[in-house]
Formats: sequence, structure tokens, C-alpha cells
Amino acid sequence: MKSYRTFEKRVTDWMIANGVSLLRVSIGIVFLWFGALKFFPSSSPAEALASTTMVKLSLGVLGASTAILILAFWETAIGVSLIFGVHLRLGLGLLFLQMAGTLTPLVLFPSLTFQSFPFVPTMEGQYILKNLVLISGAIVVATTIQGARLVALRRRACCSGDALCSGC
Repeated sequence: MKSYRTFEKRVTDWMIANGVSLLRVSIGIVFLWFGALKFFPSSSPAEALASTTMVKLSLGVLGASTAILILAFWETAIGVSLIFGVHLRLGLGLLFLQMAGTLTPLVLFPSLTFQSFPFVPTMEGQYILKNLVLISGAIVVATTIQGARLVALRRRACCSGDALCSGC
């Protein structure tokens, strides 16, 4: 039992030391990958909906091809910022703005994002809704800019010796 607790402590300490960095890099990889796909016409499954949304949000000022190119640069910049941990304030600011835009098709185009509103999303709707996880992860990463860190809560063992016991 003691060797298990020692192992668990080591694993937990490793996750505490590396978890936020891994989260930052993994979110960055998603943005870099999805952004890079948009540089190649018809490579991104989100291309049509993304360009249509940007055209509508810009009130028609942007054409579809210009909109998708801007989005490609934008997402790629976010990815590079997160992967390398450089200009995080800017990168996260761009991410949060991009995410606000990404969620708008749920409102602007409900017939494209839901088979039956609000409980049965289409594949496009599912693609958009998964961004809630990216937003939450980005919020965690953003807290580190001001010095927040994960820490282990060391509870004293209770009467049964089980640290998870809440009966004491």
C-alpha cells in the first residue's frame, strides 16, 4: 500500500508540474493544425461554415476566400503562441475573440448546427460545441499569466488512514 501511495504521489507531482504546459501545447497544436488546414482550400471540414460566418459577421465586407485566409492566419498565430509560450496575452486574446466568433453559428445558423434545437446538434454543431473544452482549457492557461499554478492539497490522513475519507 505504501509503494502505491509513493507511486501515486510521484505521478500527481509530475502532473502538477507539467499539466498546464501540456494543456497549453495541446490547445496550441489544435489551433495550429486547424489553422494550417484553412490555407489549403477544401481541406478543412469547417471551411464553409467558418467563411459564411465571417462574411455575415463582417456584414459582407469580407469575401469568403479573404475571410478564410484571415482565419487561417489568426488560428495559426494562436497555435504558435501557445505551443512556444510566446506573447501569451496576445495569443489568448486572439483565442477568446476567435472562440466568440466560432460560437456564433449556433445562433446565426441554427438550422445548420442543430437537427433539433437545442438538444440534437449536427456534426457542425458538435464541432462548434467541443470548443467549450478549448475555452475552458484556455481559461486555465490564462491564469498562469498572473502566476497561478497547480498545487497539491496535502490532506492529513483520517482515522482510517484513507486520505479521501470525509468522515473525520
